[in-house]
Amino acid sequence: MNFKDHFSKRADNYALYRPGYPATLFQHLASLCPEKKYVWDCATGNGQAAGGLAKLFQRVVATDPSKKQIANAVQYPKVHYCIALAEKTPIRSKSMNLVTIAQALHWLDIPKFFKEVKRVLKPGGYVAIWCYNLLHVHPRVDVLLYRYYTEIVGPYWPPERKLTEEGYSTVPFPFKEEESPTFDMEADWNVDDLIGYLRTWSSTQSFLEKNGRDPVLEIEKELRENWGSAQKKRRIRWPLSVRIGSLAD
Repeated sequence: MNFKDHFSKRADNYALYRPGYPATLFQHLASLCPEKKYVWDCATGNGQAAGGLAKLFQRVVATDPSKKQIANAVQYPKVHYCIALAEKTPIRSKSMNLVTIAQALHWLDIPKFFKEVKRVLKPGGYVAIWCYNLLHVHPRVDVLLYRYYTEIVGPYWPPERKLTEEGYSTVPFPFKEEESPTFDMEADWNVDDLIGYLRTWSSTQSFLEKNGRDPVLEIEKELRENWGSAQKKRRIRWPLSVRIGSLAD
């Protein structure tokens, strides 16, 4: 199965350190759907979005092309995991009330994916795409994170990353688009949680593979010094960029 795989090698860490999406986002999406039966969560990874959706819909079909991601996915009632490409799935035509894809659209053949979305959505069904870019912690920490993101691992980001930096705003979206409320992801982390998260970045992994050393070590000392106590919890915030559209009846 051919796909752009930037995360399988660290699927265990990905499951451990990736933040969760806000319940308010799932509640808003559910409020749009008169029928709350079936959702397709595409490129589900470890099931970050699938679990939240399962609280509000009868069944979630969560697909990902990576066997390792699916193997590390959190098991939830009403979530059925399936290994499948985003552009071609075994999902029945006109069967889904909602399709979601979180922080993964930029890895896909986007026109082919949207064609598949149109195939599986029921008339009047909705599709939601969202992503996030840099996190915010504290001004002293944010400066270090920005330097890490742009200078240290900046050259190692794949070109698709630009779409997340733009909040998917330049992606042609062939649906009836509607305005979305604003949402943030939040987590309370200590400094080790943050360092673990930085090591899940695809650019971190690319740097490590090409240079044979861990790039996080270049800022870790300063990061710890500016954090405070190693056990101190700080509120982490990621602004989400969300686009929602519907399939016309």
